Amino acid sequence: MGGAPVAEVATDQLEVWVDQDLCTGDGLCVQYAPEVFEFDVDGLAYVKGADGELRLAPGSRVDVPAHLRLEVIDSAKECPGECIHVVRAGDGREVAGPAAEDG
Repeated sequence: MGGAPVAEVATDQLEVWVDQDLCTGDGLCVQYAPEVFEFDVDGLAYVKGADGELRLAPGSRVDVPAHLRLEVIDSAKECPGECIHVVRAGDGREVAGPAAEDG
């Protein structure tokens, strides 16, 4: 298995964003982490910040709360649209999602 060691991912600050152009509206992400993902009126998933506000601008990133890391990473891995990107805040390297080295 490639990619960052689990311990490294567990300590790095992560950010997440959704590519709405690829979103299928399946809703797995909203089920996994409703504090981070939410549907808008267009039926597509968006990330929301700690303030609960949806980030509607394309490519908008939010911090992944430490207690939801696994749920957010799992949502990126299970997303049928492969539209969720989880990246390390420090260097922008994708740790989960379609561009992650371990797939």
